[in-house]
Amino acid sequence: MLTLDMTNDPRWHDLVPGVRVQLRPLTTALMVATRSDPEVENLPDDASDEERAVAFAKALARRAVLAWEGIGDADDNPIDPSPAAIDALLDVWPIFEAFQLTYVSKGLLLEQEKNASAPSPNGNSAGARATARGANPAAPAKQRARSVRRG
Repeated sequence: MLTLDMTNDPRWHDLVPGVRVQLRPLTTALMVATRSDPEVENLPDDASDEERAVAFAKALARRAVLAWEGIGDADDNPIDPSPAAIDALLDVWPIFEAFQLTYVSKGLLLEQEKNASAPSPNGNSAGARATARGANPAAPAKQRARSVRRG
């Protein structure tokens, strides 16, 4: 069963030890806006899948990040999220991977909700009986020809 969260409240996500971000829910409106982001739309036709993934993740993060903790400048002073700071954050490989896994993937894949066919009552279909009859073999060509002439 798909569980709908009707509150749409932002949530905190731990990306790496000591770093967490508060993100908007991953909604249809947010995804559509991200797909229309100029940096996503203006990628060259020959851009690699990797380049597209990075551009999309950064555009999504710029829209989704509301606050963060554990992120500072070169002098260890805490900084607030800004488009440039969000892009720089996602240039850190472990952060990018964590963002993809904890936010993007879980928003796009409903695997935890088990949005598929229900299992059989005993939990698997290994012991299930076939209930459909086998198909009848095709009639020989001579019989088909006779029935067409009679019709």
